[in-house]
Parts: sequence; structure tokens; C-alpha cells
Amino acid sequence: MSDQQQPQRKVVLVGNPNVGKSVLFNALTGAYTTVSNYPGTSVEVSRGQCEIRGEKYEILDTPGMYSIMPITEEERVARTILLKESPHAVVHVLDARNIERMLPMTLQLIEAGLPVILVVNILDEAARLGMQFDLELLQQNLGVPVIGAVMKRKQGLPELQQAIAAYASVPHKPFSYGTDLEADIEQIVVRLQGDFRLSNRALAILLMQRDEEVEALIHEQGEDWYPQVYPVIRKVVFERRADLHLQISLERRKICKQMLAGVVAQQQPESELFSEKLSRWTMNPWSGVPILLLVVYFGLYEFVGGFGAGTLVDLIEGKLFEGYINPAFIGFVQQHVQAEWLFELLAGEYGLWTLGIRYAVALILPIVGTFFLIFSLLEDTGYFPRLAMLVDRLFKQIGLSGRAVIPMVLGFGCDTMATMVTRTLETTRERIIATVLLALAIPCSAQLGVILGLLSEVPGSLSVWLVFILLVFLLVGFLASKVMPGEHPVFYMELPPMRLPQLHNVAVKTLTRMQSYFMEILPLFLVASVILWALKMLEILEVLIDILAPVVQAIGLPVEATSAFIFGFFRRDFGAAGLYDLQHNGLLNATQLTVAAVTLTLFVPCVAQFLMMKKERGFKVAMAIFLFVSVLAFACGWVLNKFLLATGILM
Repeated sequence: MSDQQQPQRKVVLVGNPNVGKSVLFNALTGAYTTVSNYPGTSVEVSRGQCEIRGEKYEILDTPGMYSIMPITEEERVARTILLKESPHAVVHVLDARNIERMLPMTLQLIEAGLPVILVVNILDEAARLGMQFDLELLQQNLGVPVIGAVMKRKQGLPELQQAIAAYASVPHKPFSYGTDLEADIEQIVVRLQGDFRLSNRALAILLMQRDEEVEALIHEQGEDWYPQVYPVIRKVVFERRADLHLQISLERRKICKQMLAGVVAQQQPESELFSEKLSRWTMNPWSGVPILLLVVYFGLYEFVGGFGAGTLVDLIEGKLFEGYINPAFIGFVQQHVQAEWLFELLAGEYGLWTLGIRYAVALILPIVGTFFLIFSLLEDTGYFPRLAMLVDRLFKQIGLSGRAVIPMVLGFGCDTMATMVTRTLETTRERIIATVLLALAIPCSAQLGVILGLLSEVPGSLSVWLVFILLVFLLVGFLASKVMPGEHPVFYMELPPMRLPQLHNVAVKTLTRMQSYFMEILPLFLVASVILWALKMLEILEVLIDILAPVVQAIGLPVEATSAFIFGFFRRDFGAAGLYDLQHNGLLNATQLTVAAVTLTLFVPCVAQFLMMKKERGFKVAMAIFLFVSVLAFACGWVLNKFLLATGILM
């Protein structure tokens, strides 16, 4: 068999969120995937290739997991890999600062008969806290290779590669629980038959914990003998119904303390680091809220809204496209194209160049680029998990936990991606509430940038928009939390170290996201241009405008603004860019501009986000959200218009 035909050995990376798995993945494969300094981004499995000592390996970077007994969708995806793949090695990455809390999962992996290599990462941060480790002793205690590492600097990478290449056998070092618990486990183990990826002992414990996926797996493969096992499982579960999970957890903690005896030495750090003080300040409401306001003001308002949507868009769209590129292109098309329909398709009002490419390149890309830059900077510092801790109490009032701040923040980049990330939330109730709020009140980066750029030119307009959107966000979330049935969320999150951003990492992430976003939006803008062109040529666009025009006029806007809302269905940023043209043509006064911006922000999600909602929540839920958001958006626009006219705030 040739080298190409031989199956590659697989190395599976597992561990809690935010311990450096993605950094290790990139170090092993040399490929770049987004390395996020907060939990919740690795929803899907990343795959890469590498070569160690002449042998080719496939590296799998799994979502974060706390146990092989899954609770969240992330853990379920990671456990599925362990159940279905045949790894040469399972590399468990943990945070040295939290080794006692994370080591129980190492025990579970070893107990499952998997080829475990333990990587104790972030040793540099642990050393600053006065922690010292005897990793050779830990290796003896566990019976598996243990590697100390600082993966962001590739320290420990050669040792890990050597351990992967040298791995020859799966250890089966026994860890004994209490006598009564061991007796119950043994009752099930002796009755299990068949060949499974995980050891019979691990399967027995999962069956005792009523793991439905494992039950289905064993029932499927053991139709003949499983009926003999089930009564024993039911008997054990019934007898231990009060304390089974707690006893298993306590037994593992006791074993971990034995494993760590003499391994970790704690010395008093010389002084508290500034990063630790800053970390506390960001989570304390009295200091955290002012810090958040500073981040929003300088990051979103000044940098994205002022520099991105203002300076860069004026330069690229105003001077380059309007001054040189568009006149040259339109003149060229007029000279060489005789057919009116083809001229309209290329350079007309909804032309591929004059609308599709101009909007994507000149209006949207500069805004998206500045947003992704500030997003990557904040992400690399470790600020976002602390923001989650800060808003957790407030989010509890709207049916969410602080963990939901992750899809909400991601929504300011792309609501479609953020809707997908809602699957990391623990309960169905929380996922639906988060999906509604993303569809309603979280503008994507391109839409946000255009709106910030437009409203910042009108005194008071941006403040009205911000307060109104925030009130709608909180009110809808609060009402949804009262109406939606289901479990209330429980919040827990790993805190990465607070550190200065690594400029190379920030640059690569920003450019990668810009490239990915542009490659996604350019075809959509071109398709949207063709659809709008076709609707115009067939005079259907006028019909749609006539249908929607009375609703738009009812909220105090001119008929010309109707097209911006139609554009908004194809892309939210498409509609916002339509407002840009209306504003610069003098068709909107201050009140109308503010009402239009609020209504468009709350208006229906774009096609891509709707399709993602359909995929994640189902067609009925997605359609219900679509209709609810549409009606509420124009109702809010009507209320705001009446309020502004009555008070004269923006006159």
C-alpha cells in the first residue's frame, strides 16, 4: 500500500474552553484558524495536517469540554469525536493555574482507555502567581506522558511532537473509587459486551449517569445482551438517585488530590500584577461600566464610526470611486454597450459595479475592517470573558446568562455567525431568546458602521438611537424571559489571562476575517444587484415599493426610503448603505434619519441570518421571529417618530 493510500494517524486535541487548544492546533499544523481569547468559538471541529518525524498526522481541534459526560452542544460535538474516531493520541490541554479543577477530565480520558497525552499549558502565567510544578512526578502518578508548555511561544512543542511520535500503547492505570461505588460499576462492566471506542468501565459510569447517547449506542450494538444490562443499571440508578453524580465527582476530586500531592508548590508572588488589578476592575460594576463606556466610545464610536465610516469611506467612496473610478467605468460602458438592459445591469442605478461592487468595496469593507481590528485587539487582551462576568446579573433579567455576551458581541461583527454560536448556550430557552435579540437589536459591523457614520453628523441623533435600541433590547428580552418556558441558565466561564495583545496575532486575525467576510459579501452584493436590477426591469420593484410605501410613510419617512428597507432584506448593511445615499442627497432631515436608522436596525434580519435561524431553530420558530421583528420594527419607528415630533428634540 502506498503512502497516499495509508490512513493518516489522528491526533485529537481536547480540553476546557480557553486553555490554548487552537494555539496548539496552529503550532502543530502551521495553518491559521481564528484563535479566540474567550470560550465559545470552536463550535465546529477544525482539521489540519502536520508531519512529525516523517509520519503524517491529521490534527483535530475539538470544541471546549469540561467532561466526557456532555451538557452543552460543544461538549456533545467533542465527545462524538472520541466515540467515533480512532485517535493515535488524545492530547488533553489544561490551564496550569486551574490544574486541580481540570485534572478530573484527564482521569476520565485515562479511565476511558484513550491514548492520553497531558499538556500543562500557560505555565508562564502560573509562575507569576507563584505556582511551581513537578511534572515528572505527575507523569509517574498518572501513567501518561505529561508535557509542560507555553504554547503561545511554542515552548513545549518539540517535547509534545516527540511524545506523539513515540506513543505506542494505551495505558490502563487503574483509579479506584469507594468500595460501594466500585461494586456497582463492576455489576455493569461484567455484563457489557462488544467492541467500543471507550472502555467498558467508562461506559458503565456514563450509563449510571443516564447518558442518553451512550445508552442508544450500546442498545444499538447489543440488542441480544443489552436487556440483561438495563435492569441492573435501573436498579443502581434508583438506589443512588440522591447522590450518584455528587459521589462520582467527589471520588474524582479525591483521586486528583492524591495525584497532585507533591506536584504543585505554591509560593507567595512578589506583588500583584497590574493585569490582575485591571482584570478585577473590568468585572467590578463601579469600574467595569466606565471601562465599557470608554471601550464603546473610543472603539466603536470614534474608531469604527469616525475613522472607518467617516475618514476611510470618504476617501475610498467619496474621492476614489465618485471622483475617478465610477465616471471612468460608466463612460467606458456608455461607449461600448448599446443595449439599455445591459447598461443598467453593469452601471445603472442597481448595476453590478455602481451598486454591488461600490457598496461592498467602498462602503462596507472599510467599516468591517476597522471593526474587526478593534474586535481582535479586545479579544486578544482577554476582555470579553470579563465583560460576560460584568453583564451576567443584567442578562439574568432578560433570560440569559453572561455567557450569552459572546454571541451578542459576535453579532456586532456578523449576526449570521452569532446566530450559529447561540448553540453554545446551555438551554433551548436561552438559545431562542438570544436568537430573537440578535435578529432584532444587534446591528452587524457594516450596518453599525454606516449608522454611526451617518448619525454622528447630527447632534443628539446617535444618543436617541442608542437609548431607544437599548430600551427595546432590554424590554423584549425581559418580556421573553417571562413568556418563554424552560430552565433558567446557570453561568460559568473560564477567565483567560489579561494581557497585552500580540500585534502579529491581531493582524492575522483581522486580515483573515476581512478576507472571509469580503469573499462572503461580494457574491451576495452582486446577486442582490442582479435581483434588484431584474425587479426594476420587470417593474416588480415598483410594485414592492408601492406595497411597502404606506408603511414607510406612516413612520414619517419619504417614499424614497422604501428601497432601503427592501435592500435591508438582502443584507442589513445593504439597507444601511441605502440610507447613506438618501442622507447625502438631502432627502432625510434629522428626525427622519434617526427614525429610519432605528427602524432599519430593528427590521427583519437579512436572508443569510434568516436561513441560519431556520437551520438552528427550525422553520416555524424562524418564521415567527421574522414576523415578530418586522411588525415590532415599524411599530417602534411609528412611536419614535411621534415622540420626536412632539418633543422637538432633534429640531
